[in-house]
Amino acid sequence: MRSKKLLLNPFWVAGVIWKHGLTRLIKDDRFYLKVAYFLSMNGKVLNLEHPRTYSEKLQWLKLNERHEEYTRLVDKVQAKDYVAGIIGEEYIIPTLGVWECFDDIDFDRLPNQFVLKCSHDSQGFVICRDKSKLDIEAARKKINRCLKRNYYWCGREYPYRDVPKRILAEKLMVDESGTELKDYKFFCFDGEVKMLYVASERGKATKFDYFDLDFNHLPFRQSYPISQKTLVKPKNFEQMIEVARRLSQGFRHVRVDLYNVNGAIYFGELTFFNNAGLLPFQPHEWDYRIGEWLKLPV
Repeated sequence: MRSKKLLLNPFWVAGVIWKHGLTRLIKDDRFYLKVAYFLSMNGKVLNLEHPRTYSEKLQWLKLNERHEEYTRLVDKVQAKDYVAGIIGEEYIIPTLGVWECFDDIDFDRLPNQFVLKCSHDSQGFVICRDKSKLDIEAARKKINRCLKRNYYWCGREYPYRDVPKRILAEKLMVDESGTELKDYKFFCFDGEVKMLYVASERGKATKFDYFDLDFNHLPFRQSYPISQKTLVKPKNFEQMIEVARRLSQGFRHVRVDLYNVNGAIYFGELTFFNNAGLLPFQPHEWDYRIGEWLKLPV
């Protein structure tokens, strides 16, 4: 009897679908986000009528304030032209090629080191440090798997829904470590930079460390562990803040991702819904604190 009641409960059925990655089966974005929020946020109910937390406000924005131009700005190919027009070509990581099909890639024309990534996706990248050792078949499987995926269905981040699915190759960049490329992600609200987090140790056990604009460590986390290494403030940190400020003008909220390679600043991407707004804050009070920076027209 209990099993029958559960099967008749649309919220429970939607939860099963969400957990098993069959998200396309739920067409209604509002209902989907309520389910995803409940499951991601440890049983918290999504308040869309009077959103107060940062996470709630991101869900509200997905449903109520849509901008067609955001599709171009999250496209890893097209965003480069937009950003270069604001801050200059010197901030853009060189593109080595763009293709619609993996089999169109002429690896003989690529340098010994490069990165392959998908224009429409997250995590769809292949790092090549030595072309003679690249497992092309494994790369093909990973990239083709990503090309079949529409990132929109996971967190209902509408800008990703219609991004053209392409593969691009970029110059491989590493920072002062010589082995990795830390990602500096600046949170901007109405053109003002408020905080950032540094994503480090990618490809191993990714760490997220949050900082204020004086590069003081902030006492909260989101799912990912905090690095046990000392993260040093870049010497040109103020310049990075200024670049993020310039790129965030005209947006209610955007996350501006930058890299720092031996003092040279490079653009990463623009993100309008940090982690889809579906990663809980620990402690939860920080969800409210950051939410105060995000002003909605309600």
